[in-house]
Amino acid sequence: MSHLASPRITTLRSAAVSRLRATGSVFAEDEADLLLSHAATPADLEALVERRAAGLPLEQVLGWAEFSGLRVAVAPGVFVPRRRTEFLAGQAAALVTAASAGAARPVVVDLCCGSGAVGAALAAAAPDPGIELHAADIDPAAVRCARRNIPRTVGEVHEGDLYDALPVSVRGRIAVLVANVPYVPTDEVGLLPPEARDHEPLAALDGGADGLDILRRVTAAAPRWLAPGGHLLVETSARQAAPAAEAFRRGGLIPRVVTSEEQYATVIIGATG
Repeated sequence: MSHLASPRITTLRSAAVSRLRATGSVFAEDEADLLLSHAATPADLEALVERRAAGLPLEQVLGWAEFSGLRVAVAPGVFVPRRRTEFLAGQAAALVTAASAGAARPVVVDLCCGSGAVGAALAAAAPDPGIELHAADIDPAAVRCARRNIPRTVGEVHEGDLYDALPVSVRGRIAVLVANVPYVPTDEVGLLPPEARDHEPLAALDGGADGLDILRRVTAAAPRWLAPGGHLLVETSARQAAPAAEAFRRGGLIPRVVTSEEQYATVIIGATG
């Protein structure tokens, strides 16, 4: 709204900050600035502020999220990529770089891809000549969103349940398999912030009784899909790390746990034997 006089913008910003602060936002000033930069008119700003005040995640209101240096499209009803998942993407990117030294275009899979943020980040970070990227999710809305972030020139996005969505041509050829599975225990979903539990798909949050149901399914089948020397990476919580690592072992993978205190992130990396 740069066409408006500075005093008018100041007034609009002040009103937006007050409205957001009244709903409990602890970053009201920062959020107001983002919404102000995104709005074309005062009416647009009011609509955006009201959507945020109603509890929608800021990223869904804006239509994008910052992730690993990229601006990733985020649609309403689609899981918002978390900043802590940048640690998962970074760990995977290092393995992609290593795999690229031994293959012209290593096969990389982003399972439970949501918006496709991790896959897009891996494609952007991969050394030339790039990767053969496949992403998959069971949610049609997520698949549509992921195709905006992973166009066909970058990779393929498939709809379906875990490995059922993938083309059989990649079976036994995957160098790096990333699965940002849901890992919130069912009884704890109701404790999540309202913007998550009310505006993100339950299937992207609920990991079953102990939060590890989907992780176990992924680890059990991973060895059949990974290439020799391939790796599976899964994000989880610190308190779930031990049982998650045990699931990797039962699946025939050699696990190691890596953490980031700065990003409050825990990742299990499993290597083929």
